[in-house]
Amino acid sequence: MSFLRSILRTTTLHHSFLQKHIRPMSNLPENTVYSGPTSQNKRVTLSQLRQKYRNSVPITVVTAYDYPSAVHLDTASIDICVVGDSASMVVHGHDTTLPITLDEMLVHCRAVARGAKTPLLVADLPFGTYESSSIQAVDTAVQILKEGGMDAVKLEGGSPSRVVAAKAIVEAGIAVIGHVGLTPQAISVLGGFRPQGRNVASAVKVVESALAFQEAGCFAVVLECVPAPVAAAATAALEIPTIGIGAGPYCSGQVLVYHDLLGMLQHPHHAKVTPKFCKQYARVGDVINKALLDYKEDVINGSFPDAQHSPYKISETDANGFLTELQKLGFDKAASAASEAVQKMVTKSTK
Repeated sequence: MSFLRSILRTTTLHHSFLQKHIRPMSNLPENTVYSGPTSQNKRVTLSQLRQKYRNSVPITVVTAYDYPSAVHLDTASIDICVVGDSASMVVHGHDTTLPITLDEMLVHCRAVARGAKTPLLVADLPFGTYESSSIQAVDTAVQILKEGGMDAVKLEGGSPSRVVAAKAIVEAGIAVIGHVGLTPQAISVLGGFRPQGRNVASAVKVVESALAFQEAGCFAVVLECVPAPVAAAATAALEIPTIGIGAGPYCSGQVLVYHDLLGMLQHPHHAKVTPKFCKQYARVGDVINKALLDYKEDVINGSFPDAQHSPYKISETDANGFLTELQKLGFDKAASAASEAVQKMVTKSTK
């Protein structure tokens, strides 16, 4: 019986953990299906995205990889937050998206889910976690939703097997975004990060791949690093939204990497992985660098922390008692240091 109670307790604790720490999905039942209290859910849903698409309202998409960036996207009311495998490059410092693991992605997903309460949350399926079979693809997608708190997944195209995987995931009841054009996970085949769709055969392949993802049941398709006319053709051919990244202005929406659009990182590694199409809306990295240099200088010259930034006080009576106890214990050097600190803090606070 004690073993059974232990199992029940573990199950209860696990359920409680999930209730507290995993973000509820955005696709909640509508009141046309169930009665009861009206949901206070304010997160973006697939229905709202489809409505925007029908009304030709552009869809905004930004990546996020941690709690602070997710909160920023939430505050800005971004429509879709993508926990991208680009974290491999901009967070973990790799040269490609290939090294990041599913476990690492799940850590990013959970952090983002705690911070972003409004955007639809979409996570990339990392390289090596969905290519071998549809069963593997579905298992990975289920894990990302159940353990990562995501609403949907994104996977890259480029081969019929990827489309088959997308179809299997959709049929398993999970929303999917397809990704065509430059597919970073396929750099081994593509020969590096190269724009796609710049000749007739490649351009036609972009459109056909996008249509294949639509046929598989995807609710949107990302078009990356393709000429604007090719993106325009794909957008016109599809009946689902296209999300452009380096694909010109003729898409249903746009996506940029959080660190790129903020100009977050100003160093050689990031310079070589910052795409040409990215518009920097700020140079936050410069502000961060200056703040760190100012902090370093203040610490070295002794101006930080000053009295204002040393807020925890000890009364004169307790200070004297403390000094007495130190002396009784034979800590004369410590007592002298404490006495000197008291005098200095009094002098600084009166300035």
